Amino acid sequence: MNKNNFNPAPLELTAAEENKNTENFVEQERKPRHIKGIIVRASSLVLLMSAAYLVYALQNDFTRFNLKGMDSQWGMVLFIIAGGLFLFRAGFFLYNLYLYFRYKPVDTVANDHLPTCTVIVPAYNEGKQVWATLMSLAKSDYPADKLQLLAIDDGSKDDTWSWMQKAKEVLGDRLSIYQQPVNQGKRHALYRGFNLGTGEIFITVDSDSEVTGDTLRNLVSPFVVNEKCGAVAGNIRVLNNGQKALLPKMLDVSFVLSFEFVRSAESSLESVLCTPGALAAYRREAVFGCLDEWINQTFMGQASDIGEDRAMTNMILKQGYHVLFQRNAFAYTNVPEKYSGLYKMFIRWGRSNVRENIAMAKYVFTDFREGSKTGSRILFINQVLKLVLTYPSILLMLFFLSIEPVLFISSTLFSILIWSSFPVLFYAKKYKLSESFWAYSYSILYTFGLFWITPYAIATASKRGWLTRG
Repeated sequence: MNKNNFNPAPLELTAAEENKNTENFVEQERKPRHIKGIIVRASSLVLLMSAAYLVYALQNDFTRFNLKGMDSQWGMVLFIIAGGLFLFRAGFFLYNLYLYFRYKPVDTVANDHLPTCTVIVPAYNEGKQVWATLMSLAKSDYPADKLQLLAIDDGSKDDTWSWMQKAKEVLGDRLSIYQQPVNQGKRHALYRGFNLGTGEIFITVDSDSEVTGDTLRNLVSPFVVNEKCGAVAGNIRVLNNGQKALLPKMLDVSFVLSFEFVRSAESSLESVLCTPGALAAYRREAVFGCLDEWINQTFMGQASDIGEDRAMTNMILKQGYHVLFQRNAFAYTNVPEKYSGLYKMFIRWGRSNVRENIAMAKYVFTDFREGSKTGSRILFINQVLKLVLTYPSILLMLFFLSIEPVLFISSTLFSILIWSSFPVLFYAKKYKLSESFWAYSYSILYTFGLFWITPYAIATASKRGWLTRG
């Protein structure tokens, strides 16, 4: 699906028909449309296989380099630290694999048991896409008398408000629309929605996202069967991966691993670290238990205007609630199609990650909830290690690149081949083999083209700004 040619199905379609249409449409859009994508995937695989051969051919050079390094005290210390970190990472991966196999999404509950819900759609300069988002929500297989739809225009400078009004004309009393007098940021738009909403459960959906027919009922079912559940993360896929741009195709494979593997594992620990803005649900009591703190959140003396989803998740975990993931609740969202948009999005996410790990450090080792807290603490330690090791890793990379460029590049590419084979296999098993090879291309891009994001995000964590919005 893409927002330029997506035409909403008539509202009189049944939920089953609409769900089938959505799945068929998305499947059609996944098909590669031109030769460039095939060339990129094939080239990536050839590059990685060539690196594997080079590593084999240069075995003697690798042995000499390793022995020379271990002859010195610093070299031995570095070897021990690197070995320890490797064992931790490998162990953490196996731990996640175990948790993944333990995970099962909660089955949807009957209509009589479904809670009342308020769906909040904040929008800024979204144009016609907000119409498609609202139409997809209106066609959800959810009891209409239990569903409140709120759309909030955050002072857009384009025709977003006009498209909201058109949606209102079609949906009537089923949809309420509001307009902020000036652009205040997504957090403030959501805050207005939380205060206007009457539902037992709040659902937030980004205005560039579309849901399938059974998404809402699947998303809220955990709240019914688990009274300790405070928030639920949806399963996010890429909406615009049917276009000629290559980045959305890479990100779709990355999202599948991030959500269907990583968040499945986190959900087994009842400690999903981030409920995504594209699709998330929150228990009303949990939201109002931290709403004042959330809207007034600051970092280094400045108001926080990014990372509202991660912050809300963190504050709900802090209250002792469980945070889960529903693999069967899908939302398709637009992602950047150009490098500039991609790195800006990652910088925003990186800054939020720094801030929220600092916030999490203040409670994760306390008695913040009943039951086991070990899993939450392991997840936190893994997050912190990634941040702590960022600068040493960059310095070592530059050092090895300067003294042994061929060995460094070939071994790095060989490592990508090894570690990226898991997301390739994971995606291929669930979806499509030919599309799974984008994982290799994405790993190459991230390693050599986006490695600077995390150190830059750490150094500029106090900076404000959404970056990807005009």
